[in-house]
Amino acid sequence: MPRHAGPVRRDSVVMNALSTIDLARISAMDRRHAERLLMGVRDATLSGRRPLVLPRPVIGESWVRMMSGGIDPDRGLQSSPLGEEQLEQRRRASPLAEVLPVMRHALVSVADAAQHIMVVSDADGRVLWREGNAAVLRRADALGFAPGADWSEDVMGTNGVGTPLVVRRPVQVFSAEHFVRSQHAWTCTGAPVTDPRDGRLLGVVDVSGPLRTMHPATLALVDSVAKLAEARLREGHERSLNRLRAVAAPLLARLGGRALAVDVHGWTAAVTGMPPEDRLALPKSLMAGRSWLPSLGVCRVEPLPGGWLLRPEVPGGEPEPPVAARLVLDVSGARRWTVSALGGVRDWTHELSPRHAELLYVLSTHPKGRSAADLARDIFGDPARTVTVRAELSRVRRYLGALLEHRPYRFSEDVRVDVVLPDDPAALLPHSTAPAVRRARGVAGP
Repeated sequence: MPRHAGPVRRDSVVMNALSTIDLARISAMDRRHAERLLMGVRDATLSGRRPLVLPRPVIGESWVRMMSGGIDPDRGLQSSPLGEEQLEQRRRASPLAEVLPVMRHALVSVADAAQHIMVVSDADGRVLWREGNAAVLRRADALGFAPGADWSEDVMGTNGVGTPLVVRRPVQVFSAEHFVRSQHAWTCTGAPVTDPRDGRLLGVVDVSGPLRTMHPATLALVDSVAKLAEARLREGHERSLNRLRAVAAPLLARLGGRALAVDVHGWTAAVTGMPPEDRLALPKSLMAGRSWLPSLGVCRVEPLPGGWLLRPEVPGGEPEPPVAARLVLDVSGARRWTVSALGGVRDWTHELSPRHAELLYVLSTHPKGRSAADLARDIFGDPARTVTVRAELSRVRRYLGALLEHRPYRFSEDVRVDVVLPDDPAALLPHSTAPAVRRARGVAGP
């Protein structure tokens, strides 16, 4: 069996059954041997050679994106930091400001003792807040890892802030797993935080520090803090819904016919005269007056404190818009995807969640349709997960309606479906681990 430099055996220390880097074993190695091994993997990959040990999939796929995007592996790309006024504006606008004390309480004391810093970014990868060990903060300044700096993946390469924003799951990046050489003295662990009201990506909470502080358990810690932050945001949302409910319930009790009160994200606070739904798809440009909503038809819309009063018009009023002639599914972006219905009385666009983007993309590649078991295999690699697939597609039908048929699931034959893809197949839905999406990217595996 070939050997690496030093007493480290490839099979006994750094390889698992799939000949892929194993961070748990790497962390137990002598630091210099670990650095040398990871540097060899990176250098071989960047030069087009097959490394003796494969990078972890999340790292290898990120490196492919970086090479396709022309990121300088020595310095990254140049991006100007935000000015103080711009930084303060972003801090005030970020929902993460509400849960910053929770993250600070859970992480800063641990990070300081372990010679780490806690970093919180927004959804663009801009560093908003940074706290922790003073010596490490000074080293971070020298690296440009400072408030206002842009640490998105397409600027600074594979890292613990930018990469979790793209793949939408926790990521630990150790030494030469960073694409940019200047970051190799660091270990970074980040987890995305999403808004429980609409699934929107809010940013990343990250713990970073010198190589000697690397520990695999940091990933679980940071992920748990991100989930705690989301739980606090969810509690805040419930409080705001209760305030809207207190205003709307007496109002709805006096109204005849059908009516409901929803918050600005479409969550239902109160309803009368019609079956309740947890959430409605609302257009971003909703205004007082008359508006057409995909799930309700034409409604009278009135503002309420923290939301809207919606009164669907009785049958016989303005007819429902006909089925659109064309759907445009845009999955070209790294972090935002949309579906647009065009050619009807009213055109509309709906922003997609990561899961809905996967499902609609897969359906767009199968014009004759897919069964729930087929889609479960496509998305999860497990044909038994049909309950999850059916639940998600039930939510999709709330805004696509008759444009999405079932038995099997497919787009209506009467609508033309155009798909906008990224220029590079490797950049397709980079968050996705769905087998069908990975195959479309050209990634080997199931």
